[in-house]
Amino acid sequence: MRVAELWRYPVKSMQGEQLDVADVGPLGIVGDRQWALVDTATGLALTARRQPELLFANARLDGDGVVVELPDGTATTDDDVLSAWLGRGVSLQRAGAPANYEIALDFENEMGSEWVQWSGPAGSFHDSGRTQVSILATGSLGDWDRRRFRGNVIVDADDRAEDALVGSVVRAGTCALDVVKQIDRCVMTTRPQPGGIARDLDVLRTINKERATYLGAGALVATPGTIHVGDEVG
Repeated sequence: MRVAELWRYPVKSMQGEQLDVADVGPLGIVGDRQWALVDTATGLALTARRQPELLFANARLDGDGVVVELPDGTATTDDDVLSAWLGRGVSLQRAGAPANYEIALDFENEMGSEWVQWSGPAGSFHDSGRTQVSILATGSLGDWDRRRFRGNVIVDADDRAEDALVGSVVRAGTCALDVVKQIDRCVMTTRPQPGGIARDLDVLRTINKERATYLGAGALVATPGTIHVGDEVG
């Protein structure tokens, strides 16, 4: 299998950047999930599970920092501007100590559902400390838009090909990735996004029914390096 696409998502739950080459550090693709909007009232790192509007903003690296482009075209890092956009107090923060997240237990009825919280890893705003780089096969994505799944490395391979990598260390470019888990999916996959991606609960219903909640594989960085589109993975 070969790398078909590379993606970096600088700010949690915002649109990201498609890359031709990705530098991979000890915590994943450099700049990936390194910022988040943190709710100043609750201290929770916001995601599109609670705040779907996040998916309509774009984030890109700018030197050693990040710039957020709002749906109206405003480019900003100002907490007051970001707070006014979302209608709640938020602070754009860089990853450091473990962040806290939340999710509704019933994705079919989020308004009436119990919400639970957990802590993620230090040093990034990934949901899981066992996923620093996510791998998705084109065959597993099928007709679904890949942006629903926010993967880092899209490989040109058959359905469930990434599942076969779990438990192995694979080479991708000059780096080595320890593929440790399948990725269980949540309501994020159903959210609307720019470019005509509509709200669609059937995405998660299908994954839960036909794939036991999993789509994609999560890897830890065994050896940092560089990945190019077209590199072989294996």
